[in-house]
Amino acid sequence: MSVAVAQVLEGVPDVSRLRLVEVDGRRVVMLGARALFAFDAGDLGMRNVAVVALTEMRFPGRDVAALFGLTATYVSELRGRARDEGSAGLVRDRGRPRKLTAAQLEQAAAWRAQGWTDVQIGARLGVVGTTIGRRLGPAAPTLGAAVEAAAVEGPGELDLGMPASGPEGGSAVAAAADGPSGPAEVEPQVGTVGADGGEAGAGAGAVPGAAFGLGSARVEEGVVACRWAGAMLVHAFTHRLGLTAVLTEALGERGEGQRYDDVAVLAATSMAFTLGAGTVEGIKHLALSQAGALCAIARMPAVSTLRPRLAALAERVDPLALQRALATALLAADPEASGVYYVDDHFVPYAGAKPVGKGWDTKHRRVARGRADTFVVDSRGRALVFTTGEPSGLTKTLPPALVELRAVTGPDARILLGFDRGGAYPSTFAACRDAGADWVTYRRAPLATPTRLPLVATTPAPDGEAGQTGVRALVYADEPVTIAGYGTARQITWFEDGAVAMQVLTSDVTACPAALLRTLKSRWRIENTFKYAAEYFGIDALADYLADIQTNTRPVDNPARKKATTAVAAAEAGLAAAERALARLLADPTLTVAVKNASIPTVQDRITRAHAALTAATAERDAIPAKLPANEVDPDATRALLRTRRRALQMVLRLLAYNGEHYLATALNAYLRDDDEYRALTRATLLRGTSGTITYTPESIAVALDRPNSPRLARALDLLLEEINAAPPRIPGDPRPIAYQITPG
Repeated sequence: MSVAVAQVLEGVPDVSRLRLVEVDGRRVVMLGARALFAFDAGDLGMRNVAVVALTEMRFPGRDVAALFGLTATYVSELRGRARDEGSAGLVRDRGRPRKLTAAQLEQAAAWRAQGWTDVQIGARLGVVGTTIGRRLGPAAPTLGAAVEAAAVEGPGELDLGMPASGPEGGSAVAAAADGPSGPAEVEPQVGTVGADGGEAGAGAGAVPGAAFGLGSARVEEGVVACRWAGAMLVHAFTHRLGLTAVLTEALGERGEGQRYDDVAVLAATSMAFTLGAGTVEGIKHLALSQAGALCAIARMPAVSTLRPRLAALAERVDPLALQRALATALLAADPEASGVYYVDDHFVPYAGAKPVGKGWDTKHRRVARGRADTFVVDSRGRALVFTTGEPSGLTKTLPPALVELRAVTGPDARILLGFDRGGAYPSTFAACRDAGADWVTYRRAPLATPTRLPLVATTPAPDGEAGQTGVRALVYADEPVTIAGYGTARQITWFEDGAVAMQVLTSDVTACPAALLRTLKSRWRIENTFKYAAEYFGIDALADYLADIQTNTRPVDNPARKKATTAVAAAEAGLAAAERALARLLADPTLTVAVKNASIPTVQDRITRAHAALTAATAERDAIPAKLPANEVDPDATRALLRTRRRALQMVLRLLAYNGEHYLATALNAYLRDDDEYRALTRATLLRGTSGTITYTPESIAVALDRPNSPRLARALDLLLEEINAAPPRIPGDPRPIAYQITPG
């Protein structure tokens, strides 16, 4: 903005002085007597630039819209385009598609003979694919079948084998971007896609250079300015896991893979979760070209493309097998030496109309409809495995989660499983024993009376409690106890101020009692996992509302049993009343002995009948089952079982993003030494708040990050980048090494 305009606009803009006049076919935007913008009346691109510029000058969007005869919604859309795409987003072709010349038709026929689809040819020539089909006639049978498949899969999703190079030897994507009528979705600043793009990062069996379809191919050369360049640090984690090999093995070799770079699909979705898109639908709020550049693709796929593709992958890939493979790779890269793991349920609310099961919503402290996920994290807070199902108790959900954990750790690895009182039942203890795992938990009330004398142990005191000695005294009693339905376990009773404070039950008979107490108190790690993963990575999202409606056969309270219980209570009240009548009779001072003796048989007879009534009511109640299948109580009772494959696949990608942030935060804090803020600094400042440039060449990738404002953080990041550059990581599905640096301050 010029100095004169800045002087005019100093303070709050005066909208009443803003005018739009048209002189000799040109439009002039006036502010009082000053001209701010002048452009041809038919130049919509310059008009859009003026609209956005006025809103940036703090003129209200609704007033700017009224000035140009536009809607406020369209002005908001223009501002979004300018923010995401710059001035290029404000200039788009409009009106009827241009007609094809004879030379273009001849060229289109040649490309079709080479195997190009009508959609790809149309994009190259700046028209829709149906125009090509209408002018050239029906395509060959094989191509027609591919087009039919594309119609089934959804628009913009399939890449049916377009050669990576165009007829002139250049990139097809780059060629489409060169012409004035190329597709608006192609981002010229991303660069070009080489003909050998398949070696540069295509997934298992994918067409070279094609990731999701036209305009979303792997990037071979170019420079991208990205507001989230710091998120490229995540590849240090994914490379350490060997994510390319894990995803390729999970996807397998199938014919369908010939049209997709599915490694890029999954990696890009996980990257979107890293950037804060809590759901797949949230991806539409990202700048797609910049987000795509983080995974070496020209553009993050749109929601209309990504949602059906993820759904297809969920049906093709076993999400649990993929989860086990990732968790195995995680423990292989950074082993869990302590063998300590924590397990707990996490309730996921359901807001739909289907009759899904109900459970206890711990966040809102009420019973609500939803489903329950059971997570297992290690002693460092890394999320390893999860299972999902209808709401239930930890006694039901823990054993399947333990099976998944054992599949990851192997049959001989030591496991000490910590959980809260929700799982402190003999059946849970037995399940751990059967899986070859030790366990530790709190004893449920009422607490047992210790039978052994207390002992005193000293342990280093937490910060702030050290005092002069630097140690803390712990008083406990250690003894074996017998648990009905399980057998012998170890009980540790902790005392505070001479009274029993709590009791710990465990199957580990050799560990130090103080160490077991610290292990159990460290359950806050899994609570933190729920907190961070729900708030920043969307683990509460259901992904879809598809459900199977079935007859409800779950046990529910039997109304007849409730009625019989009420009858027993009435009989007990009758007996109590008869007994009180006898007591009043004997204690009444106004009655003579003769009167009392005459009345006693009547009252005793009443008590006898009350006893008989209570015995009969109790027997009748006990003969009635307490619960019945819901469909026997109500023949119309149904329940909805939410389908889990789609959500399970997305959950695996969410946990991948969560663990990536956890890894980087831990690595950064080795140099930062800020235990209070290192997670927030990693997430908000580095991954989601550090901009920079990404330079792609056929041989390597260079990431230049803007220097953080904090000198302390900048120093720690310098040291972290030096560590990462010692073993350059790769983007999943792309063999080029990544080199990181911080731009000079």
